[in-house]
Amino acid sequence: MADSKTPQVYPQTHERSEPGKAGALAREPDGIYQKATLVARASGVDVDLVAKEVRIDEVYQSDALMIPEECEFQNYRIMVQRIAFASKIDKAAPDKGRVLRGVTADILGYREN
Repeated sequence: MADSKTPQVYPQTHERSEPGKAGALAREPDGIYQKATLVARASGVDVDLVAKEVRIDEVYQSDALMIPEECEFQNYRIMVQRIAFASKIDKAAPDKGRVLRGVTADILGYREN
């Protein structure tokens, strides 16, 4: 069989801690979402509310991330503005998929639950 180019599917868990939210999907704390779908993961995150920016050391498993579109990270709606380095495959960690380093995103607002 030919290798599939389909992006990796990330597991999401059902949140049952609050009444009335049994059907809602819990979000991964390091997850970046677009249209309620986990599209990437972030590490080394610094949220600067004064500058209204989120600075991320590394965004990985980001093949499905559409960079010019709005994203959601934790409680924030963000838009990626700058990327210092991008690599399709990190030879040291091929399981990370597309890797973006030195990412700066503007905070557009807060996400609605």
